[in-house]
Amino acid sequence: MLFTEENVRDNLRNRDGKRVFYLGKNDQLTSAARDFLTRERIPILPAETAKPERWQLLGGGFTEEKPEHMTHLNGDVLVLKTHPRILFRGAMDTLEAELVLCQLAADAETAKSVGEILQFARMLLRCEVLGEPVPSGKLCGLTPEEIRSHSHRPQDFYGQPHFMPSAADGMGIARLNRCRCAAREAELRAVAAFTDADGCPTRGDLLQAMNRISSMLYILMIKAKK
Repeated sequence: MLFTEENVRDNLRNRDGKRVFYLGKNDQLTSAARDFLTRERIPILPAETAKPERWQLLGGGFTEEKPEHMTHLNGDVLVLKTHPRILFRGAMDTLEAELVLCQLAADAETAKSVGEILQFARMLLRCEVLGEPVPSGKLCGLTPEEIRSHSHRPQDFYGQPHFMPSAADGMGIARLNRCRCAAREAELRAVAAFTDADGCPTRGDLLQAMNRISSMLYILMIKAKK
């Protein structure tokens, strides 16, 4: 396989707290992909070294065989598939699937915005898996503060008040609404996974970013309704 820079970004892994990229014997990198890895100082490791000789269990101890009811939290650490962070990742998978379906039902302008949200969601998942901070920036041209104000007061910014979607609004808005609901579900999973026993967030950056996704999807619904 020929890995592009996008492929490489999507397949980075965490090993001993650091980002790495595993490359198979018959795989190759584009120049842009290799430059990215060099620039980010991400080591390229043989793919056969990706599987550890034994896995660490989150509660302590090790296992030499990966049980079917467990999965990777990061690196060589295994957890139950019901672990809150694994449930969050599953909800993000569902959100990404809904966003792809939404693109197929949207007009060109909306599909472009949904595609940007899709890339943003994939970036968030990568940050979660690798333990990286969420980079600051705009989503669909809006800052976090602008997304909040636009979604709370759509009448002021778009001349369209809040509304409850119905079948009369058409497939495009219906798909956007499904994405918004999926984003809300993923956000709830994120809150469950990234708050401590006292209710304090352990990944405030990730929680804010998840809220941005659902609010941005609602803004797209407002614009489509208008």
